[in-house]
Amino acid sequence: MLGEHGVGYRYREYTEEPLSAEEIRAVIEKLNLTPVDVLRKRDPAYRRLGLTGEESDAELVRLMAANPTLLARPIGVAAERAVIGRPPERLLELA
Repeated sequence: MLGEHGVGYRYREYTEEPLSAEEIRAVIEKLNLTPVDVLRKRDPAYRRLGLTGEESDAELVRLMAANPTLLARPIGVAAERAVIGRPPERLLELA
């Protein structure tokens, strides 16, 4: 979709090249959200880990780094801005 609109991008496969805890914190800051806001509560890892969504921000970020499927996606990042691509057209806001 981005390519169709002439927007250059680099796709990062989150399961093969997961974000570090530091990167997750930086993205969450750019999104102007909190870790619980980007936590996928329907993800199997959420249930497997017994999460409640009431964990500390530091704990959630640590768990997202260790279990990348817990992080909402797709996330588009451009310079100091980021958006969650739900719906995917939201990614065009970064163009």
